[in-house]
Amino acid sequence: MTDEEFDAFYAAAFPRLVGQLYAMTGDHSEAQDVVQEAFVRAWDRRASFLVTEAPEAWIRTVAMRLAVSRWRRARRWLELMRHHAPRVDRVPGPGPERMVLVEALRQLPEAQRRAVVLHHLCDLSVEQIAAETGAPEGTVKARLSRGRVTLARLLAPAERLEEREDSRV
Repeated sequence: MTDEEFDAFYAAAFPRLVGQLYAMTGDHSEAQDVVQEAFVRAWDRRASFLVTEAPEAWIRTVAMRLAVSRWRRARRWLELMRHHAPRVDRVPGPGPERMVLVEALRQLPEAQRRAVVLHHLCDLSVEQIAAETGAPEGTVKARLSRGRVTLARLLAPAERLEEREDSRV
């Protein structure tokens, strides 16, 4: 088969073969991939192809074998992942207490929030926070103090908050 004959054969057979492989695989892009791969393999053998020897059947057979091989490989991979993948337990979402804390932290000024988070959640010392933020240690201490007072007020249960307001009157 000459290059021109192969090109004409490709143009005529490709859509037909893709349709047939799509019907067999149920995946259009997979069908296109395996038919294309089969034509690449046929291109290397085009000199020995004879038009009278049903080259389309050869390409269909190669494409089908490629599809089956891909399917088996995917199935083996899924089985391997199912049996050997580390079990990942679902991590529960944040609880209501954490959501309340995050909402309260959002209400703090950025500098206070950063100091409180670095100190209480990241376990950094005042000296480490000062070095990281570039603020003097006294400023970090003041931000921590003010942040704690504001958080205490924001996180106080509603009943205790009402008691405090009643005692001020």
